[in-house]
Amino acid sequence: MKKPLHQLLTICFSLIVPGAILTFILCTTGCGDSQAAHSGEAKKIVLIAGKPSHPSGQHEFNAGAIILARCLNEQSGLPLEVKVVHNGWPEDESVLEGADAVIVYSDGNARHPMNGHETTLDKMASQGVGIMFMHYGVEVPPGEQGEYFKKWIGGHYEAGFSCNPHWTAPVKLDSEHPVAAGVPDFTANDEWYYNIRFGDPKTARDILTAVPTRERINRYIHWTPKGQEGLGKRQTMMWAVERGDGGRGIGFTGGHWHRNWAIDEFRRVVLNAMVWVSGASVPKGGVDSLPVTEEQLNENLDPKPKMVHIDLPSEADLLQPAAEPKAFGWPGMKKQ
Repeated sequence: MKKPLHQLLTICFSLIVPGAILTFILCTTGCGDSQAAHSGEAKKIVLIAGKPSHPSGQHEFNAGAIILARCLNEQSGLPLEVKVVHNGWPEDESVLEGADAVIVYSDGNARHPMNGHETTLDKMASQGVGIMFMHYGVEVPPGEQGEYFKKWIGGHYEAGFSCNPHWTAPVKLDSEHPVAAGVPDFTANDEWYYNIRFGDPKTARDILTAVPTRERINRYIHWTPKGQEGLGKRQTMMWAVERGDGGRGIGFTGGHWHRNWAIDEFRRVVLNAMVWVSGASVPKGGVDSLPVTEEQLNENLDPKPKMVHIDLPSEADLLQPAAEPKAFGWPGMKKQ
């Protein structure tokens, strides 16, 4: 694994004095406090990015995965190897061999990369492999797939029960959990799903939460009675489980807008989650990464009929006017 030169450079010199040779070591990394000083065998993370979806700048799974992998492989200073699989489930499953974690950032339901591969993933989970799903990837139908998700990550988005408005969330984090390391509370506008269908009894620990209100919602997508009941109540948008098989699980509902990877706190909490779910220790100050530039946001975007330039996140994203309330409706809703 390649590491930045400034994290590797160690200068040694010796002085000969009567009866002894004294060796001095100067560490440009901060020595014992450096993330690079974390020992242990490298953890292998397989990051599966879904097929192109939605208009340009939204659901940029491939480009987003490249950004996250670059942060961990080249900038974190941690013993990690992140392999990115583009456009769905790997054709050559040998990439999964030796994985400590499988992370899926993709569409869900009928377009979920996992479809048809549930037994493979379940076998890996039973062997202690960490599992993480992000954004639409947390949505599967109730029944067999829903039960897998409750087992692997503690819960899932369920159509007609959960909801997915676009809203500005003043995020609170569970500061006692390693995934929150080095991440202050922050605010971000995203398609934050909430009212997740957790297992009963609930095994998941709430990591990232916020309170939706009518004033904070700027677009309704699939609106449900439970979504309306959840207004004014704290909701969970990232959760974590430690499974009995020794593995870990994470669900994260954000990640709709590609621009949000340039928000340092947003990016760090996801990087922390990726490290934690692999079984590695999250550094006390969180995972380091360099700022994401506007140029980098516009690299590796999926080709779309109408391409847009992606600007860096701004205050305007957080000040969008409230949308007009929408009647209940979601795919599969039965006609009254």
